[in-house]
Amino acid sequence: MNSVNVQIELHELLNGRNAQVQLSVSQLVEKVIKRGEGVLTSTGAVSVSTGKYTGRSPKDKFIVKEASTAHKIDWGNVNQPISEKHFDNLYTKVLEHLKEKEEIFVFKGYAGADQRSRVPIQVINEFAWHNLFAQQLFIRPTEIDSPSQDEQFTIVSAPTFNANPAIDGTNSETFIVVSFEKRVILIGGTEYAGEMKKSIFSIMNYLLPEQDILPMHCSANVSEEGDVALFFGLSGTGKTTLSADPNRKLIGDDEHGWSNNGVFNMEGGCYAKCVDLSREKEPQIFDAITFGSVLENVVIDEKTGLADYKDVSLTENTRAAYPIDAIDNIMLPSVAGHPDTIVFLTADAFGVLPPISKLSKEQAMYHFLSGYTSKLAGTERGITSPQVTFSTCFGSPFLPLDASRYADMLGEKIEKHNAKVFLVNTGWTGGEYGIGQRMNLSYTRAMVKAALNGELENVETIKDVIFGLDIPLHVPGVPDDVLIPERTWPDKEAYHAKAFVLASKFNENFKKFTSVSEEIVKLGGPLV
Repeated sequence: MNSVNVQIELHELLNGRNAQVQLSVSQLVEKVIKRGEGVLTSTGAVSVSTGKYTGRSPKDKFIVKEASTAHKIDWGNVNQPISEKHFDNLYTKVLEHLKEKEEIFVFKGYAGADQRSRVPIQVINEFAWHNLFAQQLFIRPTEIDSPSQDEQFTIVSAPTFNANPAIDGTNSETFIVVSFEKRVILIGGTEYAGEMKKSIFSIMNYLLPEQDILPMHCSANVSEEGDVALFFGLSGTGKTTLSADPNRKLIGDDEHGWSNNGVFNMEGGCYAKCVDLSREKEPQIFDAITFGSVLENVVIDEKTGLADYKDVSLTENTRAAYPIDAIDNIMLPSVAGHPDTIVFLTADAFGVLPPISKLSKEQAMYHFLSGYTSKLAGTERGITSPQVTFSTCFGSPFLPLDASRYADMLGEKIEKHNAKVFLVNTGWTGGEYGIGQRMNLSYTRAMVKAALNGELENVETIKDVIFGLDIPLHVPGVPDDVLIPERTWPDKEAYHAKAFVLASKFNENFKKFTSVSEEIVKLGGPLV
C-alpha cells in the first residue's frame, strides 16, 4: 500500500457518516457522558478508567521498516521494526473496524507552538474521551487550515481492536505502530491515552533534528525578566510539579524544542501525575482540573463526585490532562528565549545522590547521556516498585535516532548560550527506598529557586568523593545537613556501600558510549 492509497482510505473514513469532526469541549464532554465512557466530577472534569492498561506499553511499540527511513532509525529494543506488509494489513483492518462504529471522533490541530516548525496533526478516535484528551493535550488551532498530505501526521486509535500476534507481527494484542513514510500512527488494544501523546513526541524527535532543532523531554518556564529554565527528567521525577511555579510563567510541562530562536512547547496542554495531589502542595495543578479536563484512573466518590487522589487502587499512575491555559501564569504563545538554567531531575531510589549539585560541562554531558533515575510505579505496565534505569537523554523510549545526535546538539547549545546546569535528586534521602523517605518537596523547591535566581553561583561547595559532584554547603530555606547525603543516613557504612553500588552502575552503563570524548568519561562521571 503506497502513501496515496493510505490517504485515499483516510479520506473515505473522515467523510463517512459516523465521523464527528472538531467537536467542541462541551460537545465531547456530552458525548463521553451519553456514551457511558466516563463520569463528571465535582469540578466538572471527566473521570475515566483506562481498563487493563494504566501505563505505556513500550514492548508493543514498532516503527515500520521502510526504504526511505530505515537507515536513519536506531533499531533495537526501543525502536522495534515491523514490516510494511504487517502495517498495511493492520491499517486496513483498523479502518474497517472504525467504519463499523456508530461514531468516530476527529481532532485537527498541531504539534509545536513555533509556527515556523509546527507539524499539522489529526487524531481519529474510537472513544469520545480520547478525542477530548487530544484536544486538551495538543495545540488547538485558531482556524482550520488544510495542510498538505506530506506535512500532516495522523493518529488512528482503536482501543477495542486487538491484534493477532501470529498474523499481525505484534508481540501482543496491543500495538503502537509508526510509519514515517506514510505519516500514520496506528494504536490499538490499549485504552491508555498517553500512547497518543508520546507517539507524537516520538515523531517530533525524528522530524525536528532535520531542522537543527533539539527535541527535549523537559518542562520549561520563564521569569518576568525573561530568564528561561528547563527541567529534564523521566515521568514522576517532578518536571510538571517544579515547573508550575507561581513566580514564573509556564512554557510547558513535558516536551519542548530548542531552535536557533529559543525554546517552544510542543503541546497545548499538561498531563500531570496526580497521586497525592492537593491544593496545599500543588495549587496550580489542583485548580487546573476543571470542566473539560480528563482524569485517568482516579477514584471518584459516587455520591459527592469528589476525587480521591490518595487512592491508588486502580494504579499509581493516576493522571490529569488539561489545557495549558487552565493555569493562570503561562507564556502564550508558548515560546521563549534561550535557556539560562538547565536542571536534570532524578528520583534516586538508592538515596545517595545529593539533593542538588552543580555540574561542569563534562558532567552535564555525562549525566544527560546517562539519564539516570528510578522508574516509578505505574508509568509502564509491570512496574510496581522503583527500578534503576538509565534512559539516554532522559527520553530513550521516544528517540528514533541515535542518542548521540541529541546529546551532541545539547552540548553545542549549552556551550553557545552559556547555560548553567544542575543535578537535582527528587528521590530518597536518609536511606534507600523502603528505609529512607522521599525528599521534602518544599526543600526541593527552595533549592531550585536558589539555582534559578543565581544564588548558587558563588556559594561554597564540597566535592562528593564518590560521584565527583559539587554540592552547595548552604541553600536558603534548606537545613545544611539535608544537602550532604551521608549526613542523612544513620548507618554511614550502609551509605557508602549503596553509593559504590550506584557508582558502579553508572560506570557500567556508560561503557556503551564508545564514541564519547575521553574528557567526558574522565571528568563527567563518578571518581571511583
